[in-house]
Parts: sequence; C-alpha cells; structure tokens
Amino acid sequence: MHYPIIIQGGMGVGVSNWVLAKAVSKCGHLGVISGTFLDTVFARRLQLGDSEGHLRRAVEHFPYQEVAQRVYDRYYIPGGKSPDAPFKNAKMHSLKPDRDLLELTVVANFAEVFLAKEGHDGQAGVNYLEKIQLPNLASIYGAMLAGIDYIIMGAGIPREIPQVLDRFVNHESASVRFPVDDAGSSDDYRIVFDPVELFGEGLAPLSRPHFLAIISSATLAISLKKKSSGVVNGFVVEQQCAGGHNAPPRGRMQLNEAGEPLYGEKDQIDVEKIRSLGLPFWMAGSYGDPAKIEQALQMGAAGVQIGTPFAFCRESGISEEYKQQVFEKILAGEAQVFTDPKASPTGFPFKVFELEGTISEPDVYESRRRICDLGYLRTAVKDENGGLKYRCPAEPEKDFLTKKGEEKELEGRKCLCNGLLAGIGLAQKRRSGYLEKPIITAGTDLSLVEKLLREGRKSYSAADVIEILSPHPDLQLAPA
Repeated sequence: MHYPIIIQGGMGVGVSNWVLAKAVSKCGHLGVISGTFLDTVFARRLQLGDSEGHLRRAVEHFPYQEVAQRVYDRYYIPGGKSPDAPFKNAKMHSLKPDRDLLELTVVANFAEVFLAKEGHDGQAGVNYLEKIQLPNLASIYGAMLAGIDYIIMGAGIPREIPQVLDRFVNHESASVRFPVDDAGSSDDYRIVFDPVELFGEGLAPLSRPHFLAIISSATLAISLKKKSSGVVNGFVVEQQCAGGHNAPPRGRMQLNEAGEPLYGEKDQIDVEKIRSLGLPFWMAGSYGDPAKIEQALQMGAAGVQIGTPFAFCRESGISEEYKQQVFEKILAGEAQVFTDPKASPTGFPFKVFELEGTISEPDVYESRRRICDLGYLRTAVKDENGGLKYRCPAEPEKDFLTKKGEEKELEGRKCLCNGLLAGIGLAQKRRSGYLEKPIITAGTDLSLVEKLLREGRKSYSAADVIEILSPHPDLQLAPA
C-alpha cells in the first residue's frame, strides 16, 4: 500500500466538491470531498436543474433505484427554479429523522463520492465534522455504498466512528452517543442508523475505508488510538493556522489585541509523541510549500494536508465572483484572515476571510434577520417534560433564550449554515427579497495562492497547485 503525500483538505460546504476531489485524485494524491451539509447541497443542485446531468448519472448507479428516483424527483426542477424563488429545504436533522431525510442524506453522499471516483483509478476521501453528529451515520453509509477510500473526521473526538465503519461493512445497524444538555446521569441518547430497516437486505459486503482523525494534540492522538471503538488508521495533525474550524486554545480562552484567540506553549503539538504511535500521520496548517512538505517528511509524516490553495482553484465550489475578489485582495496586499472566536455556533474558533459584502462585515451581519432553517449546528437540550429541544446561538434571540440558552452566547454568532452555502452559489432567497450573504474561510497562509497569481494567471487549476508543490517525481507517492 502507498499513502498519498498530499491530502487535499475537505473544506467548507461544497468547496471541496466532487470536481475538485476528482482532479486531485487523478494527479495521484488524495482528493477529498467535504461531507458537510451534502444533503442540502444535493437538493439545491437538483433545484437548479442538474443541467449537465451529473447528479442524474450518479443516482442511476445507486443500488436501490426506487429510493434514488424518489429522492431525485422530490427536488429536481427541469430547467431550474426561478431566480426569485426560494430553495425548498428538507426537514432539519433530529434524533428521530423522517425517512425522506435519511434517504436524501444517503443518496446525496453516494452521488458525491460516485462522481469523485468515476473514470479513474485514484482514491478519494470524504471529510465530516464530529460536531455535526446527526447526519453523520447516514452520510457515512452513503459514502461507503459508493466505495469511499478514506473517512476523515475532526472538530471533536470521534472515538465511536471506527466501529461504525466496521458494522456498515456488513450493513449492520450502528449507533453513536448523542450529547444532550441538561441530561441526567441515567440518560443515554444515541443516534441510530439501520441500513436494513431503511433499504432491506441483499447487498454484498462493503469495503471498510481507512479512518483518519483530525487532531491538534498528541494527547488526543494517544486517546483515540487506545480508546476508540475500532481501528484508527492514522491522523491529520492540524495546527491553528489552518482554515475553517480550529481547535480552541487549551485552558481559558484569551484574546489578543485584534480579538483573536491566543495560542501558547500548551498548544504546541508534540509530533514525536504522535510519530511514536506507529500510525501514519499528515501535517496540516501552512504546509503549502515544497520545503514544508520535505520538512514534514523528515519529521516522519506520511505527507501533508493542504487546503487553502485548493480552495481557490478553478475546480473548487467557491463562486467565481468571490474567488476574483479574494485574488484582488491578495494581489493588492490587503488580504486578511481573522480567527473569529465567536462566529461559529459550535464555540470553536473559525477562520474568516474578510471580504466586502460578506457577513464578515459588521453592517452586513447586523442587517441580516436571524433565522435558523437548516439547523446543522444546533445542539440538543432536555426540556422540563423530558423531551428534546434544539437550539443554536445564531437563531433568533428570543427562541434561543426560551430554550435555556444564555444571552452571552448570542453575541457575534453567525449563521454558518446559510453563509457557507451562499459562498458556493446556493444562497437562499427569502420571500422578503433578501438574499443570504456569504462567508468565506481560508487558512492564514496565502503565499502559494499569491505565487500562482503572480506568475500571470487570472486563475489556476488543482493540477497547477500539485505541480508547484511536487517538483520532484519521488513526491508523487510515499511508501506505507
């Protein structure tokens, strides 16, 4: 077996789409899909008309055709919806989702993986967030149905996922614990997904994908290797300069003069301890440089994970207008990436590329009426009657407070669900006429993007990124 030297990051919502993952995989590295919100991304693409027929082609290969056709027909609009019409949303995920939502989630993940792997012999991965637990089991099963090679998961401690992969190989029911605020010591809430209950029997066993956990400390790596429910195959070691969600600083949160989290000695990663575990690992966070790749290999890493340069390449899902605005900022020396400690409803710091017209601007943020209609980042709370309610600090203030939320949690919280979808051309149009504004994320190191642009390009491809990162033939693959 050979490990890829370059893992392309699974970024944002639809940024790391099947087109990007496929392009990277065809170059001999690991292309990775973002599995975040894929059910909504799939449904909205269908409502835009699936003009090139890619989604139709993918669902035609789904093993349960009656289910696939039902999902396709539920959202497909021939010719696409009117620009002034809102997107139709599925119901929000909960501990007891309806059948339609589960079918959509499985089919959407299958389709994205199928398209990423179609027509070549390279491998593909999918990235999920532990923080977004409710759709994860159905999502993973859909990805495995399509033959995904790697499952990569961060933003939490995914100890139970290895066993989930083992059980899905034989289409067995799997479950993971579900955290609920105000739950009692005797409460045991679990997310359960049973493939046979949803689809019936009759399929041959699936291949188990490799499982890589995204970590930010040797302590977490040691814990995952020793205490996970099954085999962890490796780690992505992510530093706080990476884009998207970052691990919070260890200890009490302190901010610098700019209002960003302060990281100190406790947050330094002991790579030697991780290496001593004997599992392959990839370094992540500002490794978009041939010299840094060489450095990672000398440290004992199998390679690196790189996101930001791929995020703005032609194949990525970010809308072209925002890519060009980012390029203008970079070339003018005005690019700023802010580690916002409050933006994400998860409570994790979140990297925001500051751009005009996006919700990173205070006036744009303030002008938006709060609404929570997607709910991926909600948390559950046990109410006084023993039932569950779901709350998000980016939802309307009154709703949040009536569900025992604390007022201090409301300040600065942004609706990442709608903002990230807007960044890939899937902005919701409200009946009031308001069009959701985007939020763009990136890592702090933009030097490779700048280098590519200063070579005279108005844009660049995923292959251009790999070429500039892999000047030597022996950097194509690393031996296991």
